[in-house]
Amino acid sequence: MVGVVKMYQKEYERWMAADLEDPDLKPELSKIEGNDDEIKERFAVALKFGTAGLRGVLGAGTNRMNIYVVRQATQGLANWVKTQGGTQTVAISYDSRIKSDVFAKTAAGVLAANGIKVRIYDALMPVPALSFATRYYNCNAGVMVTASHNPAKYNGYKAYGPDGCQMTDDAAAVVYEEIQKTDVLTGAKYMSFAQGVEEGLIRFVGDDCKRALYDAIESRQVRPGLCKTAGLKLVYSPLNGSGLMPVTQVLKDIGITDITIVPDQEYPNGYFTTCSYPNPEIFAALEQGLNLAKETGADLMLATDPDADRVGIAMKCPDGSYELVSGNEVGVLLLDYICAGRIEKGTMPEKPVAVKSIVSTPLADAVAAKYGVELRNVLTGFKWIGDQIAQLEAAGEVDRFIFGFEESYGYLAGPYVRDKDAVIGSMLICEMAAYYRSIGSSLKQRMEEIYAEYGRYLNKVDSFEFPGLSGMDKMSGIMQGLRDNPLSEIAGYKVTSVTDYQKPEETGLPAANVLIYKLDNNATVIVRPSGTEPKIKIYYTTLGKDLAEAESEKEKLAEALKPIMA
Repeated sequence: MVGVVKMYQKEYERWMAADLEDPDLKPELSKIEGNDDEIKERFAVALKFGTAGLRGVLGAGTNRMNIYVVRQATQGLANWVKTQGGTQTVAISYDSRIKSDVFAKTAAGVLAANGIKVRIYDALMPVPALSFATRYYNCNAGVMVTASHNPAKYNGYKAYGPDGCQMTDDAAAVVYEEIQKTDVLTGAKYMSFAQGVEEGLIRFVGDDCKRALYDAIESRQVRPGLCKTAGLKLVYSPLNGSGLMPVTQVLKDIGITDITIVPDQEYPNGYFTTCSYPNPEIFAALEQGLNLAKETGADLMLATDPDADRVGIAMKCPDGSYELVSGNEVGVLLLDYICAGRIEKGTMPEKPVAVKSIVSTPLADAVAAKYGVELRNVLTGFKWIGDQIAQLEAAGEVDRFIFGFEESYGYLAGPYVRDKDAVIGSMLICEMAAYYRSIGSSLKQRMEEIYAEYGRYLNKVDSFEFPGLSGMDKMSGIMQGLRDNPLSEIAGYKVTSVTDYQKPEETGLPAANVLIYKLDNNATVIVRPSGTEPKIKIYYTTLGKDLAEAESEKEKLAEALKPIMA
């Protein structure tokens, strides 16, 4: 063990002795001098680069997000790009998080120093804009600087492949290997952003690309022109992130003008002072918007996360109250709306395809079947939905794709980008709400009609956190235990089938650490470790004659599984 101690202590001393360019890093290092735990926490391991790129707490050290870790990661990416031929170009965008702009320019400087051309947005823009620019400029890769919906102390770096999807496992493995060969402080080639611009290697994304994105989104309206006369009242919060410009632009373009923006959450602010966790899945993030919706009597309240790839909503109910709508419910509402609307308008393609993740609600399967739509189930991670679009594209059938969603508030309704897109999500949700308003109905009413038709499905997720260096070991021990000692019943209900996604030969999908249990009361339980955070998530789908019955079934199952997670 002595050797390990020496290693992280040595690395700490090397950073202390180095002439660090970021003035925030040295004071932090001086502060932890002699504190073995703190030094170990920052230097014993390096942030792991995977298919979701990097994500970590801001600060000094190899296990933190800082300019040196970004340079090292980008050098790894540059080494991979150089082997790829093509345009030798990388697109870059960033959100409002602390140091996002600095990290984006740092990444651009490393790429330029490696002779790779860069297209970077001149101001913060969301994930879909990055995915679009990567495709628009035929880039080899894309980089989005964001930690998505994590708390303010985090930042991250998502890497994209040439198709605008998050990077494949194989490409990420090569980049990771190259990163490991690159010394974090001295190994990356680097030139200043200004020099990269002067030498013509770094160029800004043009207005033509921005407009083309908006046009691509707006072309996916189901009922074009409807919003101009429907009189929808909207409250919107970009949660101090990158959604403000693109979302309001698209909504105005399609005719939604009565938009009240939540004042304290309007402008970019990486400290997220109004809610510590800027995630539209949780109540606290939507609270200010909800209060404003009640004041203004809005039909709908909408919030996008900082990198605007997720959107959460609250809908107005007939009694004037507001109800948060889950990602599963919005996914089902949108699928139902797109199918019914496109059949009515005669714009439904032959043999339409929708795609969802395996952890999203089985209610979508029932809705798709009603409209004659093929619903494909894929692994969690939007790149797998992107992969289905790519397969259709390769077969010359990209028009068959009508909609894809994940329960974690991610939606896409066109092939122009290959990641979840809160801009098109916001547009279609508003159009759908405007349509139901125009026929004297509402989102709430339509949801109740769907439940009356198919049964009362309830989808809930419980998360269990396993922090610290030992957390990962604990998580893998739990998953292994479930495989070694398979559950035959949960809360007295018999397990009728277990699908282990680590066995691709049985699922027909790539291997993934997911277990799905089907029970004899028609419930489904899914156990899955998060790919981005030290959490195990358990997804429940229960079915009841009404909400109360479905909820009590879920509680029974959750109580029975709690001890396993202890």
